[in-house]
Amino acid sequence: MRVHVPVAVLGLAAVVGAVGGQPAANTLRVLSYNIHHAEGTDGKLDVARIASVIRAAEPDLVAVQEVDRNTTRTNKVDQAAELARLTKLHGTFARAIDLQGGQYGQAILSRWPIKAVKVHPLPGKKGQEARIAVETTVEPGGGRPALTFVGTHFQHDDPATREEQAAKVNELFGSAGGPVILAGDLNAAPDSKPMKAIAEKWSFATAPDKGLLSIPAEKPRRQIDYVLYRPAGRFRVVQAKVIAEPVASDHRPVLAVLEWAGD
Repeated sequence: MRVHVPVAVLGLAAVVGAVGGQPAANTLRVLSYNIHHAEGTDGKLDVARIASVIRAAEPDLVAVQEVDRNTTRTNKVDQAAELARLTKLHGTFARAIDLQGGQYGQAILSRWPIKAVKVHPLPGKKGQEARIAVETTVEPGGGRPALTFVGTHFQHDDPATREEQAAKVNELFGSAGGPVILAGDLNAAPDSKPMKAIAEKWSFATAPDKGLLSIPAEKPRRQIDYVLYRPAGRFRVVQAKVIAEPVASDHRPVLAVLEWAGD
């Protein structure tokens, strides 16, 4: 049975959702997935296919990029709401821009109720697509603390803007006292300036030395999708991998399994 849970929504977000199965004790399964508004490399628009990929990963937390809400190009479907319904996870949508009679942005899915949502604008130049970081608060329970889960999507075509966006994310979350997990499409290689700046404040769950290539989906050659966390001592990385899904989107999803290491 699907259970809708009201949450306080800050900024430009709408929340929908449901409760999935029980997570493994003391671990967090974190997925980042750029879904290309659910249009696959085969040209088919299929939200259910994306939901199936997510469900198979059995995630606790999901950062989803390139999500449409009620746009013409995706048949006026609220994709965040539909993903929440199909995966039986709680969900929130965060608007980055208005598009084709609807909105376009990001979504967060969570096994647990989302206690708060805040949308942070990121720096950008005139004429560039507006970019955001979506801050959510969840309470996993089972001996794990309340934590902040942040999804983001950096500028794709301007390294200087990505550096500014990385600096903003560090400013917003790099000094937080509690545990924070950051996931998203950062559009930057591990050895780039933006990622070196990120690495000053964050630990990589999807480590650069593991060659976790996620794009293009059919035959990945680049690592630009990440899961990161802080403070360093709060988590241990149990597993990190790219899910071998070559069709559902132009990115493959990346999964990190984190174990809570305590205070």
